[in-house]
Amino acid sequence: MTRLLLTVPEAAEALAISRAKLYQLIASGAVDSVRIDGSRRVSVAALTDYINRLATQERAA
Repeated sequence: MTRLLLTVPEAAEALAISRAKLYQLIASGAVDSVRIDGSRRVSVAALTDYINRLATQERAA
């Protein structure tokens, strides 16, 4: 079964950015996340949405 949620370190690695940068993106609302019993998780869909928004912005520029 494909995982739907990633830990912050896993999501940061998937985006090839630091954990600190991902936490900044989460805090700014650029990347959606959820808390499950005190643990922050990022959905694969949220990462895909973020990448798609970046690509759209690049094309518009």
